[in-house]
Amino acid sequence: QVRLVESGGGLVQAGGSLRLSCATSGRTFSSYAMGWFRQAPGKEREFVATIAWSGGNTYYADSVKGRFTISRDNAKNTVYLQMNSLKPEDAAVYYCASGRGPYGSTWARNYDSWGQGTQVTVSS
Repeated sequence: QVRLVESGGGLVQAGGSLRLSCATSGRTFSSYAMGWFRQAPGKEREFVATIAWSGGNTYYADSVKGRFTISRDNAKNTVYLQMNSLKPEDAAVYYCASGRGPYGSTWARNYDSWGQGTQVTVSS
């Protein structure tokens, strides 16, 4: 059974930074793409970033491009999301997800395992 555990969320002032981590177990981590999604209160879950199995290909939502960086350490079975220049509109529960295959996707349906989420709060 695949298990994903996020950490690193918290409260930060606008303009600040946070680094989220997602530790995985239960499958060959290096064979699958990983993604980050977020969901704010009253809104649908939205795509944030994705990274291919090797880490060589990444893709970002326009809203976070240039501010967020997704990376992975296949030796540690962990994916990261470095978030800089945070804005109040970035506040949400952030979820990591494991893809169905080696290449990333912006579609939630292309991920088959999800973490429990970690809360990010940005004060203005």
